[in-house]
Amino acid sequence: MIVDIMLPYYGSVPLMQAAVRSVMAQSDSGWRLTVVDDGQEPGVPEWFAGIADERVRYQRNERNLGVTSNYRKCVGLAEHEYLVMMGTDDIMHPNYVATVRSVIEEYPGVCMIQPGVEIIDAEGTVVNTIVDEAKRRLYAPKVESRQLMGGEDLAASLLRGCWFYFPSICWRTDALKAVDFRDEFQVIQDLALVIDLIERGEQMAVDNTLCFQYRRHTVSKSAADAVTGSRFTEARAFFVDVARRMDEQGWPRAARAARRYTSSRLHAITLLPAAVRSGTMTGVRSLSRHAFGPGR
Repeated sequence: MIVDIMLPYYGSVPLMQAAVRSVMAQSDSGWRLTVVDDGQEPGVPEWFAGIADERVRYQRNERNLGVTSNYRKCVGLAEHEYLVMMGTDDIMHPNYVATVRSVIEEYPGVCMIQPGVEIIDAEGTVVNTIVDEAKRRLYAPKVESRQLMGGEDLAASLLRGCWFYFPSICWRTDALKAVDFRDEFQVIQDLALVIDLIERGEQMAVDNTLCFQYRRHTVSKSAADAVTGSRFTEARAFFVDVARRMDEQGWPRAARAARRYTSSRLHAITLLPAAVRSGTMTGVRSLSRHAFGPGR
């Protein structure tokens, strides 16, 4: 079995090269890497031309497609049963492919696999942020080794606090092709996708084997959007809609979790002082509404 590793690329050349090298260093040879370049950084095509490994494919878009459209293109190019949508600045430990293939062997047909993840900063140093500590201690399921989750239990767990790491997930390709990325979402796109899949009856296997490094930058689009409040305007609309859908699904615990959106409210509260200091009153109002407003 081959795992398609899709790398939608835009941004830092050295970080992208480190991500590619981490794929090529896998202990399990059952992978194929496809890099879809959405930028125009010089020297990148030439660097890939120098890679002799036939499992590495590279193409550059004629024009910039943007994040969501480039994701869609990557999914469309996947040809094998399972794929990974790796972040262009993330790192796979050498045991990543071996780990997810082991999970697939135990749970044939599973839709999503969330393996063990550690957080690194911009320089590649392993760090433990407040956000990630909260994910681990408050929201993530307590899994001793490996566990299969689905239905209302999984939906309610994720709606209380989104504990997965999108770039580290291994997806069943046909399921990902069956549901589309939402154009109306940017920051919360990943949670929306997973909830859509859960509603279709798909399951997630959680494995605590550490095999992936997720890079968290101090400054990012999501961080900037958070201070201005635009991130939470999007999140609020999502949770209101999902609460209605969970009611229709007959999942009351998941509906309550969506209406409370506790972790998202707490995040907004922590950002209020920064919004006040920056003088962005629109952000202050948006954050306050998200943090303290009614969940409907």
